[in-house]
Amino acid sequence: MKKINTRSLIIIIILAVLAVGAGVFTIVRNTRDVHIEEYPMGTIGNIAGNINNGGLFCELSDRVYFANAFDNDTLYSMNVDETDIKKVSGAVISNIIGAGDYIFYFQRSASGETGLGGVRVPNSFNRLNVTNNKSVSLLRGVVTSGQLVDNTLYLQGMDDNGAYFASIDVNGNNYTEIGRYVLNPASAFDGSIYYNQTVGNHFLNRFDTRTGANVELLTENVWNPILYGDGVYYMDPGNEYQLRRYNLSSQTIDILTKSKVQAFNVGNGYIYYQTMDSTPGLYFMATDGSGVTLIANGQYCDINMTSRYVYFKDYFEEAIIYHAFIGNPSYTAFSAASPIISEK
Repeated sequence: MKKINTRSLIIIIILAVLAVGAGVFTIVRNTRDVHIEEYPMGTIGNIAGNINNGGLFCELSDRVYFANAFDNDTLYSMNVDETDIKKVSGAVISNIIGAGDYIFYFQRSASGETGLGGVRVPNSFNRLNVTNNKSVSLLRGVVTSGQLVDNTLYLQGMDDNGAYFASIDVNGNNYTEIGRYVLNPASAFDGSIYYNQTVGNHFLNRFDTRTGANVELLTENVWNPILYGDGVYYMDPGNEYQLRRYNLSSQTIDILTKSKVQAFNVGNGYIYYQTMDSTPGLYFMATDGSGVTLIANGQYCDINMTSRYVYFKDYFEEAIIYHAFIGNPSYTAFSAASPIISEK
């Protein structure tokens, strides 16, 4: 066998790196070449509570796309009834949102273990065509929270200069930095984002993405607001993070818990929430505050919902997903999602 000298090896490595780089630039350029038809006005990418809990599950038509904790939070899909589980990508992902034939997600950086020293995958916000599993990068960097509103992606991110709030359209064009501050875009309805201020106060505001108008709705401390029906559900930082509801019509406030709440989600007529008092636990109640039910004692996190199931993790054992039927206190490990049992 003919030996390859050092100079030849260096040339081969350089050419390989250039080839990989060319491929990356092709992907980014093609982001602009693929035109997505406009979504109907009022389109949003995921329910607010899912996004506030990491955006780990997203129901899109008859499929659910999720970060599989059994497989290092890589991207999987399944039917809404949890059948036909498939691995979509080896990307480690969060903040899944979607509409039509596309999902959008934040891909966390990772280092590969194959090839000459491994391949570094940068932090990026990506778009994936669910019909052919082809993905492209829309934006490089860290995205902590994002939502699709009509045909625009609103992103809360971090860079070397701190936090920023920005927008970019679904085709990867018209990137606009709106401000250098924290603004969580998770809760959206009819073209508006319902959010709490982070500069000066924590008051509840509504930002109309179509007109640019901003309205202050409630001069009380609010954190992670979720618009559901005629109410805005939120944690109150000024009152030990109690779970409260602000009625938009009557402009009244209902106190739903006396316990400190660490995380919550709202959907399908229920609120799921984690308390942090002397005996922490995971609970659910109806959205009017009735029927308080304990699911499990202990500390749980990443509460995500679909139209049929609620999913969550043990705070101290995050490599296992638990699930339960909506409104049912019985839960089990979502063992069908184990890649050992359900391979692509």
